[in-house]
Amino acid sequence: MAATRLIPMHTQKNCSIRKCLKDRTDYAKNDEKTNQGEFVSSYECDPKTVDKEFELSKSQYDLFSSSRRGDIIAYQIRQSFKPGEITPEEANQVGYETAMRWTKGNHAFIVATHIDKAHIHNHIIYNSTSLDNKRKFHNFFLSSIALQKVSDLVCLEHGLSVIKPRRYDEREKRTVYPNRKSIRDKIREDIDLIMTKNPKDMNELLKFLEEMGYEIRRGKHIGVKGEEQKSYIRIDSLGTGYRDKDFEKIFSGEESFNPPPREKQSHRYEKPEKKFDMLIDIQEIIAKGKGPGYERWAKVHNIKQISQTLIYLRDHDIRDMDELAKRAGESSARFTELSQTIKDAEKRLAEIAVLKTHIINYSKTKDVYVAYRKAGYSKQFFEAHREEILLHKAAKEAFGQLEGGVPKLKDLNQEYAELLQKKKDAYAEYRSIKEENKKLQMAKHNLERFLNQQDEEQKEKEKQHNRSGQSL
Repeated sequence: MAATRLIPMHTQKNCSIRKCLKDRTDYAKNDEKTNQGEFVSSYECDPKTVDKEFELSKSQYDLFSSSRRGDIIAYQIRQSFKPGEITPEEANQVGYETAMRWTKGNHAFIVATHIDKAHIHNHIIYNSTSLDNKRKFHNFFLSSIALQKVSDLVCLEHGLSVIKPRRYDEREKRTVYPNRKSIRDKIREDIDLIMTKNPKDMNELLKFLEEMGYEIRRGKHIGVKGEEQKSYIRIDSLGTGYRDKDFEKIFSGEESFNPPPREKQSHRYEKPEKKFDMLIDIQEIIAKGKGPGYERWAKVHNIKQISQTLIYLRDHDIRDMDELAKRAGESSARFTELSQTIKDAEKRLAEIAVLKTHIINYSKTKDVYVAYRKAGYSKQFFEAHREEILLHKAAKEAFGQLEGGVPKLKDLNQEYAELLQKKKDAYAEYRSIKEENKKLQMAKHNLERFLNQQDEEQKEKEKQHNRSGQSL
């Protein structure tokens, strides 16, 4: 099997023809790629001086022809073979025969077989000027297809496999792409990491960011710039949970750091995909008096829906009802499991946030409460420090409900960070499994309705057949 490609080789700006030819041919003849030149062959030229010979022929072409030379100085054919199917010697021979048939022996060429990759491949470079220096090779419409046919014929003669042509819609398409992380996502993740260290104020947060390599622009609106950034990005532009008022509440102890989960945003318009719908019950519609016109529409609609279901089953390699039921059950179970995981994580995150607030309040109001106790629980002292005393009492009450004593703030921060990451990971899978589960359940429903309908029609046909037999 050989995949071929025809590439016109143009002159480059501020570069002579000889220099352009030398650069291209030197790469093809590279000793490390061709086993010290062992797998280099040629026709009507010397591989050592091919660049000079090609240039000379173009100079002579200018003398014979009054037409403009053009900027195409040569053509290259790349011919790649299936790994393990051919030897370097035979690959060079196949390349030579392909070039000879393609040029009909009218153009000089070299064939360089590269063996430095897992797949052996040829670099065939032929002169755009003919051997008589009077004509030039002119590329034509669909020339690559014609070249592929010539290459396939040579491969068949050598007992090699050929590429089976497939329509565009039958070719494998890439459906999984690596996730690209935006600059703002990276800044958010770095801030999330810093907040697990429990900075006491904004200045300490910015100090941590500087230690991570960020440049800080202070002023009315704080901006940060990382190594890959060309300009500063305002922190309050990162969204909910990262605005100035959010950090003020966090550092004052009113709230804990708990940014909402972020979903990847797309600015491209995407046509909404038509969702699976329940099959229409024709008999029920007719019973309501819709008439034969609506009956015909309902039949067409049912056909469309079951067709969509069959396409979905084919794309996901589901061959029978048992497999469909199994996948639908597994998807439903996984969806329920992820939902519960997210709920449990959110519940615990809220508990930790409240507990951290109580620990901070207890620490801040401890001295006031000690003084209040020394004052003999004076009403006057209580009225003067009502808020601090109530906060202290609320913290002590919350601590009394804990089992095993009050945890350390450091341990809570670590648990909070782990739960936050667990929630993010579960939420990412939750979004995809939610859509998959919906499609599987609807496909199962559509197929069951369709099969039941077929059974009912078959039973009705058998009844009519029995009746006709009895009447005879």
